[in-house]
Parts: sequence; C-alpha cells; structure tokens
Amino acid sequence: MAETNNKPVSYSRTIITELMLPTHAHIDNKILGDVLFNLMSKAAFACATRHAGSYCVTVSIDDVEFVQPIEVGDFVSFKASVNYVGNTSIIVGIRVESENMKTGMTKHTCSGYFTMVAKDEDGRPTQAPGLILESEDDIRRFLAAMIRKEIKLLGKVQMSDKIKKINVFEDIKKLRKERCEIGFEW
Repeated sequence: MAETNNKPVSYSRTIITELMLPTHAHIDNKILGDVLFNLMSKAAFACATRHAGSYCVTVSIDDVEFVQPIEVGDFVSFKASVNYVGNTSIIVGIRVESENMKTGMTKHTCSGYFTMVAKDEDGRPTQAPGLILESEDDIRRFLAAMIRKEIKLLGKVQMSDKIKKINVFEDIKKLRKERCEIGFEW
C-alpha cells in the first residue's frame, strides 16, 4: 500500500471548553458574540493547524448562526472538526454547545465554518494533507462543504455583477420603501 500523508478527521478533532464569566457578557448576562467568535477562532486554528502540521490563518468565516443564548456560568464547548480540505485550504466546522452547570442541561447554541489556509515557514500558502473520511457523517460534511463552497463562489460573482450594475440615478427609487433618507442636497 502506498504511503500517504493524508490524516483522518479524528486526528485533528478539537474541543475547547470554557466557563462563561460576567466579563464575557452583556448587562443582561448573555454572552457577547465577539467572545464566541474569539473562542471559535481558537478552536478552528487548533484543529486546522493540527491537521496541516503547519501554521494556519483564517481566510473567511461563514454561516455563523446564533440559535440560543449562552448565560454567565455556563460551560461552553467549541467542537471543531475538519470538514473539507482543498489544496491549501481547510474548512473547519464548529459546533458550540453550552451546559448549565446547575441543571446539566446541554443545548446547541451556535455553529459556523472557518476557512483556514496552511502556511509554510516563510508565510506562503502550502499544501495541506488530504483528509481520510472515517464515517458517513464525515462524507456528508465533506460533500456539504463542497456545496457551500460552490454556492459561496457563485454568490460572490452574482453580488459583484449586481453591484457593478448599480445606477444611482435610476436605482434611487428603490430607497423609497427603505428606512433611510438622503441627508444632502440631491
């Protein structure tokens, strides 16, 4: 059998757990989104870097959705897994779960996808090891990442085309139904 530097999904799977403190929260004791982004980023970095065997940097963050609030005093787990590997890019899926330490109740609170790029010693993009899919879930996640990547690229092209076609003099009529006003002489 040929030797490969590909790595299984389980090799880099990462879980970071943090206790949420009052310094992490709004005045209403709900955890701030930027605190979650920071910890999600750390989990994605650890996961991607472990997989790549080299330093990785964040290129984009996609589809982050906050589905339930997190309270001060909750234990929060950031579960990171490599979902997809391209040439130099690694897509890491993050699932965030909070656990109420008094009741033991756990809830899914947030998910998102971080695209990371492997870097060499000189800071240039370098090829990442391929991914060994170990389960049906791994296959589903890899295929889903391919679809998200394709739709994201298509969306960027479509958005760019629409923005290039803006004609302020004609399109200003569209603002009538929006919650804005022109604050200068037109």
